[in-house]
Amino acid sequence: MPQVEITIGGRNFEVACQDGEEQFLMTAAAMLDVEASSLSTQVGRMPESRMLLMAGLLLADRTAGLEDKVREAEGKLAQVQAQLETASSQSSVERVEVPVIPEGFVDTMSEIAKRAEAIADDVESRAAG
Repeated sequence: MPQVEITIGGRNFEVACQDGEEQFLMTAAAMLDVEASSLSTQVGRMPESRMLLMAGLLLADRTAGLEDKVREAEGKLAQVQAQLETASSQSSVERVEVPVIPEGFVDTMSEIAKRAEAIADDVESRAAG
């Protein structure tokens, strides 16, 4: 079991931890040290047990606040997911068919239009003459 030396509030401690958990211990100790150092700056020197207790309580308070925010965010997420499920179950996919004009159709129609115009011109000229 590895022994890790940590510093909290200017005081050194040697703490044992499981193999592979050294980094987690160092991170937790750093968070505790920030709170303890802040306390020491504000209050001055205090007994070790009181410093650790107060720093732990400050971290616990911060953690409780974050847990409240997480619960609130989870509630909002659940609402949005419910709205999404409702919206997706109510919406139906509408199939829209787009007519496809076969190749050559436009050319054929143009040729028919030219012939009709030619016939109309011929009829007009016979009616006039």
